[in-house]
Amino acid sequence: MIINEIINSIANISTERRDILNKMIEIINNNTQNNLVFICTHNSRRSQMSQLWARVAADYYSIDGIETFSGGTEATAFNPRAVSTLEKMGISFEKSGEDNPVYTFESKGNKYKYFSKKYDDESNPKDNFCAIMTCSDADENCPYIPGANSRVSLKYDDPKEFDGTELEEEKYLERSMQIATELFYVMSKVKK
Repeated sequence: MIINEIINSIANISTERRDILNKMIEIINNNTQNNLVFICTHNSRRSQMSQLWARVAADYYSIDGIETFSGGTEATAFNPRAVSTLEKMGISFEKSGEDNPVYTFESKGNKYKYFSKKYDDESNPKDNFCAIMTCSDADENCPYIPGANSRVSLKYDDPKEFDGTELEEEKYLERSMQIATELFYVMSKVKK
C-alpha cells in the first residue's frame, strides 16, 4: 500500500479543505459514538472509496471505536474502475456475486464488506452517526438524513466524468489519492 505517499501528501491539503476536515475531526472527537456514513448518489465510487480509506486510516492510527459505512440515495454497484484504482493503490479484495458484487477487505484481522446500498440499508447504523456527504447531488437532494446526529459536506469531484477517456485512470487515481490523504489527515487528529 502507498501509505507513506498518502501521509506525505497531507501537507498539500488546502486551508479551505482543512476547514471542512477540521469540522469532521471536531465531530468525531466530541462524539461517544463514532459511526461515519459516507453518502453519495449511487454509492459506487466516492462514498465507497471514502468508507474504505477511512477504515484503513483508522486502523493505521490504531483508533478504536471508529466504524465506517457508506450508502447512496439509490443502489447500483461498486464501480469496477473504483475497485481497480484501489487495487492499484495496494488494497486487496475478495469478490463475490455479480449484479451488485460484494468486495471483502481484511484489515487487522477484521473483514469488511463493500457493496452498493442505500444509506438506510440494514447494514448501516439507524441513529447516532455522522452523515458525510461526498457529492453535491446527494448533499442538495437529501437535506435531512434520518438518524444522523451530525452532517459534513465533504464533496469530491466525480471521476465518472472521465470514464472511457484517456484521462480515466489518472483521474480515478487522483480522486482516490485525495480521499485517502484527507481521511488520513482526519484520523491523524482523532483523539485515541
